[in-house]
This record gives sequence, C-alpha cells and structure tokens, in this order.
Amino acid sequence: MVPHLLTALTGPINELEQRILESLPAIERWLRLEWMEHTPPFYTAVDVRNAGFKLAPVDTHLFPNGFNNLTVEMLPLAVQAAMAAIEKICPEAKNLLLIPESNIRNTFYLMNVQRLMQVFHQAGLNVRLGTLDDAVKAPTDIALPDGSSITVEPLVRTRGRLGLKNFDPCTILLNNDLSAGVPKVLDDLHEQYLLPPLHAGWGTRRKTNHFAAYEEVAKKFAKLLGMDPWLINPMFTRCGVVDLSDAASADALMSHADALLGKVRRKYKEYGIGEKPFVIVKADAGRCGFGLLTVRDAKDLADLARLARNKTHLLKDEGDVCELILQEGVPTYERVNDAVAEPVVYMIDRYVVGGFYRVNAGRGNDEALDSPGASYVPLAFAEAHQLPKPGAKPGISAPNRFYMYGVIARLAMVAASYELEATDPNAEVYE
Repeated sequence: MVPHLLTALTGPINELEQRILESLPAIERWLRLEWMEHTPPFYTAVDVRNAGFKLAPVDTHLFPNGFNNLTVEMLPLAVQAAMAAIEKICPEAKNLLLIPESNIRNTFYLMNVQRLMQVFHQAGLNVRLGTLDDAVKAPTDIALPDGSSITVEPLVRTRGRLGLKNFDPCTILLNNDLSAGVPKVLDDLHEQYLLPPLHAGWGTRRKTNHFAAYEEVAKKFAKLLGMDPWLINPMFTRCGVVDLSDAASADALMSHADALLGKVRRKYKEYGIGEKPFVIVKADAGRCGFGLLTVRDAKDLADLARLARNKTHLLKDEGDVCELILQEGVPTYERVNDAVAEPVVYMIDRYVVGGFYRVNAGRGNDEALDSPGASYVPLAFAEAHQLPKPGAKPGISAPNRFYMYGVIARLAMVAASYELEATDPNAEVYE
C-alpha cells in the first residue's frame, strides 16, 4: 500500500522534501542537540496534514491510544524505544503499573492497552493494569475481539505510593488524558515515577501553549534549512473563554476568525495557491465537548452562535462556554483507495516507532477524519525499506515522504517538551 497525493500544488512540498533529505545529517544532529537540553515526552502521537503546498502537525497527543493500529513489524522498534525510555528514567525498574481510560467497555481501545502491555513486557517489565473506575472492586477479566483477554484491577494507595494488591511498581504509566480532572489517588506520588506528568493532562494543558511552542521550534528549524516556517507551521489564534450564547463573545470569535483568515489568504497569494482558505474552530483544552468546525467565512460563526442560543449546537455536555482555539486549516490531499487520509506518527521517547493512515471516506479534505467511519491503514516505519532514498525524485518515493512525516512529528515532540517545561508546576524558577 502506497498512498498517493492528489494535488497539482506539489512544488513547495517537493522542494521541502528535497531540502529535508539533503539536510538529513544536520537535521538529526539538530534534534540530538535539542534532546540534550530538553526531555522528550514519554510517548507521543502526532496528526500530520499534507496539503501538497504545506505539511504541518495539527494535533499532538501526549496520552496516545491506537497503538493496536500499528503494524506488528514495528514491535521490535517500539520495544527498543521503550527500553531506552525506561532505562533513562528508572534503570532498575521491575514493575510497571499501566492506568488506562476508565471506559472498559470500549474493547477497541483496550486492544491498544493490550499492545502497550506487550511492548513493555518485552522491554523486560512486569506489567499490570490498574483502573480509576471505582466500580471495579476486584480483578476483572475483559474479553477482547481477538479472543484474548486482559485483567484490570482496583488501585491500592499506601501512603505516598500507588499500586495493586501484592504489586508495588517503580513506574506508573498513564494512558488516560485526565480530561475529567486529576483523581485524588494520583496526587502526591513523590516516591514513584508518574509518566506522563499530571500537568500533561487536559486539566492543565492547552493546545495554544503547544502551538506557540511549535511556532518557536518551526522558526528554528526553518532557519536551519533556509525556508519559510509557514510551510510547516499552522497559524493559530488563542480565543480564550468563549460563550457562544453571548452576542459580544460570539462577535469577538468572528473577529478572530476574520483576522486569521486574512493572514492565511495573504500566504496563499504569496505562494500562488488558488484555493479558498479555511480555519478550524476547536476546544483549546482537549475534550471540553466542542466538535471541530470548519469555517471558510467568519460569518459562518453567526449561524453557530444562533444555534447556541437555541440550544441546538455543537457543545455536548458542558454548555455554551468553552476555551477555544482557531487554527489555520491544512487540507489533506492524501488518498487511500480514493478515501481522504492523513498520517499519524507514533513515538516512544525520542524515537519514531510507527504510524498509520487515518482514512475516512465520509469526510472531505478540509474536515477532521477522527470521527465515526474512520479506518486505519498501518505504516511500518521500522522496516528497512522505509528508510529515505536519496536521489529519488521528490514526491514519488513513499519512504522519503514517510521520513519527512517523521521529521515533522519529531518537531511537534520537541515543541511538546518545551510546553511541558513551561507549564511544570514544580519547575525551578531562576530570578
């Protein structure tokens, strides 16, 4: 399976591909130096959009699920990366407690948990599952679609440590984005390694902080390659708290959208792009209940505000008030079997360990693909033939394109490290 790109606007991206391949030693050295100064997130998944004229990350996940969608061929690389990550944090680690999302009825999500358990087991750890669901009072077996099963157990808190009955872990790995807040059972665990840290959860994290950090990273990287950072950076606007049922608040959102659309139009004109730009309206804090909205004209938001006042709107549970971010829309021109697709790149520590194409035949190239109807086509970055092929014509070689995706995803990971450092409540402040 080699996805193809349906666009004539391939000039800048082909030039970018060529520059990235020619600059490979400089890029890898630059990334290596970044990791000497900054700590990568424990694991990361990045949604990348390839517009032909632009290649950029549009979301960075610090509690990634979907590991079960990666090809089995990537497992050795994932195990190696997990070993490196654990050795760096707790070299003598023996026991790992994995805490997943509380919804144990979602068996497809639990297939992801099973894959994570497999990776860390092969990395040399005893892995068991603890659940934040108070309804689980005893070890509970859950059957999975492939005929296997996993066991979730109630958590046991003993003073400053968290574990299970007869299981005391050195390290606790969260696969739960804490969008519902930080449970008390996770507070003040100073004797164990908690990964990712609590401030990586959506109670603290904001997408605007991440993309501000990414903008900084993109400028540094663009300077290294001698290119326009816009080619890899989606512009955005922080809207703050928006109450769609309030006319003044809705008008402010429309004003922000109009200004951002104007910036994108100027860039399109600079590069001779004949398409109509759009922006994406989404929640700044992960899952506040706001569905992604594609906006090509700021006036479209007037209809949304009217729907909000009528209580027939995109907000699901939390009312009309939400922190919002406006992000430059990056269309995707990737296709798999004529369905719209976007690559998602997975990393453990600082290493790319695989990825997949998220495919959705029911969506357009200007819409979010992570929605009902999505399917997943795995990519095997770990295979030798996925290494870049210098000399291949730009835009033709799939391995070159996959390497380019890996570079962009790692830039987003560098930005995530900046973001976590800036929001760390325990960071030392020097006057």
